[in-house]
Amino acid sequence: MTQSRRNFLKQASLGVMGGLLAPHLFSCKGTNTAPGSPLKNIGLQLFTLRDLLAKDPKEVLKNVSKLGYTHVETFGVDLANNSFWGLSIDDFKKVLNDNNLITHSGHYDMGKYLSKDHNDKENIEKYIEIAHNLGQEYVIAPVPPMDNLNKLDVAAYQYIAEQLNKAGEMAKKAGIKIGYHNHFWEFKEFGNGTKGLDIILAFTEPDLVCFELDLYWINKAGENPQTYFSKYPGRFPLWHVKDMDRQFSNPIEQNKFDAKTGKRDTLNFEEVMKTIRYTEVGSGSINFPNLASFANESGLKYAFIEQDDIYSDDKYASIKKSFDYMQKTFK
Repeated sequence: MTQSRRNFLKQASLGVMGGLLAPHLFSCKGTNTAPGSPLKNIGLQLFTLRDLLAKDPKEVLKNVSKLGYTHVETFGVDLANNSFWGLSIDDFKKVLNDNNLITHSGHYDMGKYLSKDHNDKENIEKYIEIAHNLGQEYVIAPVPPMDNLNKLDVAAYQYIAEQLNKAGEMAKKAGIKIGYHNHFWEFKEFGNGTKGLDIILAFTEPDLVCFELDLYWINKAGENPQTYFSKYPGRFPLWHVKDMDRQFSNPIEQNKFDAKTGKRDTLNFEEVMKTIRYTEVGSGSINFPNLASFANESGLKYAFIEQDDIYSDDKYASIKKSFDYMQKTFK
């Protein structure tokens, strides 16, 4: 990104951001004082308990704290009502404080903002304001535009990177960094071994945009996390720690050529989902102790347990099992 373009972006957003953030300039960012490495001091991505949160968010947060978690990653803010699961931002913040929980990071829907086909973009400034109020350091785009994942091409990923840079310029004024969270489709190849995630990494500014590596999805895509940590050191300060059922460990084949068209196969996502099953951390096929040896190289700062689907009725027992494994395994 050229210096002149950066200056333009800074000037264009300075007035807007100043007005949005002024009421929160003195809000305190919590400091998690729990001992241990980021993997021992593991957080929880609250999406794991989304069904329970919809019913009683106060009870969920109280129980999460009782299980030993000290920090959580948010999702699903309701901008129309300025709330999380029916709690106003201030009430949500109070519930966190009352339960000795803090939040370093949040997922905020940027699907339209990252799409070159949509003009009605999400309000990124509002996301930054909310994150700043909560004391979060990271605003994460959880997915790319989801209209048609098979249509994500090189130009689409370059546009995503450009938009993330713009958001990063705005967020920087609030002391916040924009991030991107992967699934499996970002590892589709576009020739010469270049994949969607490589394009986003190459076209984003390291001082503006970081990445949250989902360890389940990169493994399910058949890729090696260590390769990315080595190629892009320091760019993955956030990890999603999620395990893979041993009976569902075959990687997704998304880079086969269609002999008739000479192009990559079009994925049938309904069929792909039949190959996916999660399990509690430590009971599946992912070697987390090995990955931990690359934590410094990746720039790891915070890690979060996430399980997209829990198949038992006792969801608290599930996240406790994952938490206990991390406590036992890491220092």
